[in-house]
Amino acid sequence: MKKSGKKRAFLGLPRWLALAVGVVLVLFTLSLLFLNFMKPSYISFNERYTKGSVTSKDGTTIGYWQIGHGPGLVLVHGGMESAQSHIQLAEALADNYTVYLYDRRGRGLSGPFGEDYSMQKEMEDLDALLTKTGTRNIFGVSTGGLIALEATRTLSQVEKAAIYEPGLPLNESTPPLEWLEDFKRKMEEGKVAEALVFSMIETEMGPPIMLAMPNWLLVSMTKWQMAQEDKYAPENYVKWKELAYTLYDDVSLFIEMRKRPDGKPESFKNVPADILLLGGSDSPAFQKASVDALEKILPHVKRVEIPGVSHGGSGNKDKGGQPEKVAQEMLQFYASP
Repeated sequence: MKKSGKKRAFLGLPRWLALAVGVVLVLFTLSLLFLNFMKPSYISFNERYTKGSVTSKDGTTIGYWQIGHGPGLVLVHGGMESAQSHIQLAEALADNYTVYLYDRRGRGLSGPFGEDYSMQKEMEDLDALLTKTGTRNIFGVSTGGLIALEATRTLSQVEKAAIYEPGLPLNESTPPLEWLEDFKRKMEEGKVAEALVFSMIETEMGPPIMLAMPNWLLVSMTKWQMAQEDKYAPENYVKWKELAYTLYDDVSLFIEMRKRPDGKPESFKNVPADILLLGGSDSPAFQKASVDALEKILPHVKRVEIPGVSHGGSGNKDKGGQPEKVAQEMLQFYASP
């Protein structure tokens, strides 16, 4: 029998058109998932909060928000974050603690990084806040976790620290940081959206769906999302565009710790503070490896992996966090003898 030269149709469409429609539908679905990941968190500070500030050793203003009553507890946010990133965590702790959410240098209520920014500057900023408030308990996540970890051996005020995936650099598992200079160049050229997409892919901190999407689409959607922030962001809201300019300095802390002789896990073997190491079951492997290494070294440590939670588990719910789960573990830890 003679075969027809016509290609089979799908749902009445020529095969080429059906394939094109399928590709568009897949990209549309992936785009919705990416936009959901990128959506702004418009949760903002309300009348329950009071605003304050301290002056760091070099004269830089460090601003903070305060809520709750009881012993003091300072929350140290991570990279691409500000004080607002942990509003719901603070509120889950506020019945038991006076919680201080401060904006680290370079964002929000606080002053600029300065020319000689380093881990030492972060220690001076945290020291000023702990001294003013008389606080002995701290929490830190990601870069903030690295800062909190350093504080346990540097600042004598710290008695208890809950640390969520600090990402302490391990040569065999930590993603390479050579991408940072390319990121800086893109930012200097004003290509903020392109730089953000690039950084999320290189650091493995974006959703896996990004790897299945063309770069032009990711950049276009990031630009659109930043434009939405410009239109609708509430007062005191720290935008993605502003946070993008903090990322280079944030990552420089990891580079500094990687180069320092005392930046390896074994250097923390004599830390006197009690430490709760937190992490998520869905977090990247290199984050888990960092926590694994510290668990073996720290002398006074408890390890908890929270099921169904990722690296952003301590953040606000509309950014994928589960702050109540994290708060529950923290409350048990700080209340223990």
